[in-house]
Amino acid sequence: MSDTANERRRFQRIAFDAPTVLVQGERRWSAVLHDLSLKGLMVETPANWNADPDQPFEAQIQLGDEARVKMEVLLTRTQAGYLGFVCRHIDLDSISHLRRLVELNLGDESLLERELAALGDKP
Repeated sequence: MSDTANERRRFQRIAFDAPTVLVQGERRWSAVLHDLSLKGLMVETPANWNADPDQPFEAQIQLGDEARVKMEVLLTRTQAGYLGFVCRHIDLDSISHLRRLVELNLGDESLLERELAALGDKP
């Protein structure tokens, strides 16, 4: 990634491996999670991908036995075998789990606070 793109990025991506399912209406796809952030996620394109790219999805990421992140996402990018999604809505329990994951991976509380503040900013 270029330095300019890094400077524009307000949300650190965290490489993470967790069971992930994308849901759109009655359709479901198991996906390999590439990375996630407070603002979205990237997955490898599932082999049987036949979704409507203009409709929202629910992303379900299983973090552990009890911890799961569920977010409503929109497909914003497709490239070389990957799908990028931006989060449109996330419930309180899910954002709490995701916040803790980001906090553990960033290792710097000031970076976490900056990212949380950026959630309220308009792009």
